[in-house]
Amino acid sequence: MSVAPVENMASLSTDLFYDILRRLDGPTLASAACACAAFCSISKEERLWEDVCSSMWPSTNREDVKSLILSIGGFRKFYADCFPLIVNKEVSEYQWNDYLEYPEEWTEAEYYGDMDEFESISPSDFVSLVDIRYKDKIICSKVLWGIPNANGFNGWFYNCPFRIDLLTYADRDDDNDGEVFLSVANGLPPITSMETERKDGKLWRGLRDGLRLSWIVVNKKIKQAANLASWCPLGGQRHWPTDKDFVIRFGSILPARDILPCQVVECILSMKFRVIYTEGEGVQTTLKLTELSMQLEDMEGSHVNGRNSLLILKEALSCRRSKNYSEALESCHLYSKVQNELKEEKMRNESRLDRLCILSGIAAFVSFCYYVL
Repeated sequence: MSVAPVENMASLSTDLFYDILRRLDGPTLASAACACAAFCSISKEERLWEDVCSSMWPSTNREDVKSLILSIGGFRKFYADCFPLIVNKEVSEYQWNDYLEYPEEWTEAEYYGDMDEFESISPSDFVSLVDIRYKDKIICSKVLWGIPNANGFNGWFYNCPFRIDLLTYADRDDDNDGEVFLSVANGLPPITSMETERKDGKLWRGLRDGLRLSWIVVNKKIKQAANLASWCPLGGQRHWPTDKDFVIRFGSILPARDILPCQVVECILSMKFRVIYTEGEGVQTTLKLTELSMQLEDMEGSHVNGRNSLLILKEALSCRRSKNYSEALESCHLYSKVQNELKEEKMRNESRLDRLCILSGIAAFVSFCYYVL
């Protein structure tokens, strides 16, 4: 069977090109757009990128979210902003000893952020689009408009630790009252008992290797968006003392230049699953999603307050990003390394201070005894 050669791309129908391109994923579609003028022209069609975004982030299927994306520049721009992950390798450039504590000479405006800039930020401008996958199958999609409780209770939000509990405030799904479950039917490895799991860790490895998280934050006012998640887990642990809770941590390193003394902060996205059934109880191994939250912490592990968190989130929407996952992961590891070094240095300083206090106490006691006797 012989195939007649195609003399030029112009001999093929534009509809055929469109049909080819609509079957591609985002990275492949972007690469195809660089192949020829015809592909480049067709790849600018918003419908193609809407399908790509819908496939990757099912939360964008909602009509209100579609309207939001169109208002900030369209699906093509949205994909270009949210597919790359946040990268911050400037961590090592700072001298951590210079800001172990907040300087006493800081003014209120410096401590809480630029007041003029803050007045232009409203918690209602932020929208969170969250999608969770397990082994490439979507298990949860939620949308949160605004930041809960940010405008009430006499402004306590701005001075209290920033935290978003998505399962508490996000729009509920129509089925199961918004509850999310994982079971053997989803590809979860079965376990007969928690004692067996403690020994072999099969369930924990299944969660760590299979879970993927996307947490996109959109600012309607400045028309920018970014994915604050690391896509793959950065770490996790079995939560004690219940022994049935598994905490998986995602996140990214966000710039805080001119906002906090530490210049960078960690965005921590925590996901907690609880074992509610095991194989030994006559049913399939089943886990329930009990927590999905976001919070910001500085280099010393202190929670960032609401006022500074809004400024940091706004800054994060325009920071550097990369399509290389290993590069994003490297920036997170660099932050953890410097943070551990800072903690060790702080412990050494405290140890020196303790020894000095002990020696001073002994010297004072000896002097007292000398004068008494």
